[in-house]
Amino acid sequence: MGVWLVFLAAPVNDLLHTERGTAATVLGALGLAAFVACYLTLVFRYTSKAPDRRAVGVSFTLQLTLAVVLALGFGAHWLGLFVYVSVSVGAVAPPRHAAWGIPAVTAVMALTGLGADSPPGLVGNLAVLDVLVGFAMTGVRQLVRTTIQLREARATVAQLAANEERLRLARDLHDLLGHSLSLITLKSELAGRMLPDHPETAAKQVADIEQVGRQALVDVREAVSGYRRRTLAGELAGARTVLTAAGIEADLPPAAPETLPDEEGEAALAWALREAVTNVVRHSGARRCTVAFTVRRTLAGPRLELRVEDDGRGGAGAAGNGLTGLAERVAAVGGELDAGAAGRRGFRLAARVPLSGTAVGFPS
Repeated sequence: MGVWLVFLAAPVNDLLHTERGTAATVLGALGLAAFVACYLTLVFRYTSKAPDRRAVGVSFTLQLTLAVVLALGFGAHWLGLFVYVSVSVGAVAPPRHAAWGIPAVTAVMALTGLGADSPPGLVGNLAVLDVLVGFAMTGVRQLVRTTIQLREARATVAQLAANEERLRLARDLHDLLGHSLSLITLKSELAGRMLPDHPETAAKQVADIEQVGRQALVDVREAVSGYRRRTLAGELAGARTVLTAAGIEADLPPAAPETLPDEEGEAALAWALREAVTNVVRHSGARRCTVAFTVRRTLAGPRLELRVEDDGRGGAGAAGNGLTGLAERVAAVGGELDAGAAGRRGFRLAARVPLSGTAVGFPS
């Protein structure tokens, strides 16, 4: 929106080089400063949020009035101010109001130009420019607000996902521990009553309590392990955040594949994605990183392939500890890992793990 300030060149040049009295020059400069202040207030404050109708109405009325007065008082060089008025209408007014507001501003500009004895060709060119720029700004306004809503929606989805995962863990722990702790309490009370008269039976109850406690501990560990399991969806979100923070263009799929391997296979691919993105950020000096998933049909059955490529310095040196450990992790689930230079520039990592079933496709 600040690019439209280029149209100030004509009125500023007119103020500096046209012979007028000191009072007229000062008034023109003050009027121009007030006009620009109204313009900047409107477009930078209200383009991305719902406007205050009273404040917008006052600012717009003052802006339009200044454009008319300055153009009539100082001549055709000041007609370019109406471009700012059209930009303000397109950037701030709702679409249904902008649809008639922009042509209305253009009509006022044409009448003002005729009243200031401006060349018809100049008035016609500015009329076309006012309409085009004004309606272009309605699209920019919609794009800005849509982008803001998208960011808010992503933040909400992330928060809901985190809350859902917390609820899942809470449900799991409640179901696991509720039964076990109730049983421990009952057996403890029973052992306490039996202890004076039947110590052997009480000892058996204590042994049962120990067994239930051990099983509860195993169940809790399994629940927490599942809660902390690496997933492709989580690693994709983390990779996008890390690459963006590092200033690397991230070409990633919007979501994980619809068909995934078993938990161990998905965890292996998630670790592969994490290690590959970490290497891109730390060592590659890349400007772009691409992540893709593909189903490969092989004689051994369908496999899901993760491919990560960058356009950095590449390399064909010996594998480090990270890649060696990653290859072992992928091999443990029956997959394979390939890594090496990608063409003349860049580095490529491909990990493939077996799919338990037939793939049905991926989200576009």
